[in-house]
Amino acid sequence: MNCDKKDLLLYAVTDRTWLGEHTLYEQVEAAIRGGATFVQLREKKLDQESFLAEARKIQALCRRYGVPFVINDNVEIAREIGADGVHVGQSDMKARDVRSILGQDKIIGVSAQTVEQALLAQKQGADYLGVGAVFPTGSKDDAVEVDHQVLARICQAVDIPVIAIGGITADNVVSLKGSGICGVAVISAIFAKPDVEEAARSLRARTLEMLQE
Repeated sequence: MNCDKKDLLLYAVTDRTWLGEHTLYEQVEAAIRGGATFVQLREKKLDQESFLAEARKIQALCRRYGVPFVINDNVEIAREIGADGVHVGQSDMKARDVRSILGQDKIIGVSAQTVEQALLAQKQGADYLGVGAVFPTGSKDDAVEVDHQVLARICQAVDIPVIAIGGITADNVVSLKGSGICGVAVISAIFAKPDVEEAARSLRARTLEMLQE
């Protein structure tokens, strides 16, 4: 499955922190209805069996809407359910090893914080890069902040699509204008909001504005 730049416009990364009375399924559906173009299932605390069951449900939802669906880090679950792909960090499995397990037709995303990491990921077969954190963020304990000049240099150095991640909101996304990214990945900017659908709709509109030259 090819990774199209337009699919990376508004990349929603799940987090069950703010579920409240809702299920993850309901929140992800609301995000897609609001304009999320890509979904990554990120689970750090679920056991394998629960993760697998959740992954099957969210995958079915994404397929119904025609939205690409990848798993964070867990290559085995991605392979078992036939997910569209996997996103891995710098401390996870290398892109070339993921590719050897999942095959040529799957999407592989890699997190990068430097030009060197970005070039290596591209060389090893990554389809897109997630670069950040571009703003301070509370969603990831180990997030490293990436200067906006570094973000721009990464975009110039690679031929694959780049999305920015980390602390992005509808208010600050405009400051990423001209960096070379093709979209943004968010967690709390959508899922921590009382109205997930409206939050996604607003952020998508602001991101489109930012991308217009």
